Amino acid sequence: MGKLICAGLGPGDPDLMSLRAHRAVTGAADVAYFRKAGRAGQARRIVEGLLRGNVVEHAMEYPVTTELRFDTVEYNDALAHFYDDWAGRLERLLQDRDVVVLCEGDPFFYGSFMHLYSRLAGKVQIDVIPGITGMTGCWTASGQPITWGDDVLSVLMGTLPEEVMRARMAEADALVVMKTGRNLPKIRAALDAVGKLDAAFLVEAGTMPNQRIRRLAEVEGECPYFAIVLVHGQGRRPEILE
Repeated sequence: MGKLICAGLGPGDPDLMSLRAHRAVTGAADVAYFRKAGRAGQARRIVEGLLRGNVVEHAMEYPVTTELRFDTVEYNDALAHFYDDWAGRLERLLQDRDVVVLCEGDPFFYGSFMHLYSRLAGKVQIDVIPGITGMTGCWTASGQPITWGDDVLSVLMGTLPEEVMRARMAEADALVVMKTGRNLPKIRAALDAVGKLDAAFLVEAGTMPNQRIRRLAEVEGECPYFAIVLVHGQGRRPEILE
């Protein structure tokens, strides 16, 4: 049997891909990647120009993205069938070849690949190549350390209820909020309620050519999906003497 190789591609800039992931991508005969129907897919865009000319591509198109609420039975049922179907397809492909699955960021950090991994682990040989997370790329792009000394960093999802976000935000020294998009007004309101809105930044398309960094207090409405909210920690550090 072949091997299923998941290549963590990093935050977006192809130069931030690991050497191991680069070797897997450039040598792949078959690649699979997630995307929304009608879109190229972020992972596929990252590897543009790196794939072999005769590579076989397998686009795994989500049946739903934002059309249904993520906490409905219909949404969960659609995604469960989707992951079951693609786990079966990949298992059949692996009978006589390796397949490289492309994943932006790190595959085991809120990545869609985890749902394939949980279905195929123990059935096929799997090699997961870690990648730099999107949030790491974003806080580096901001030009400020995200944590100092013994700061506590919390990573939150914008899909959480506002009251839950407020409680978690209030007790953290540094914050990363993912899954922004249409949740951005709720995130703003939660940060404002705990007195951290003025310290928050919105980083869109971090490390990519269209990167944009703004103070969240100056942003109205929603934002692109690939955007992260940051609140930098201000913890313990030695004084600057000169």
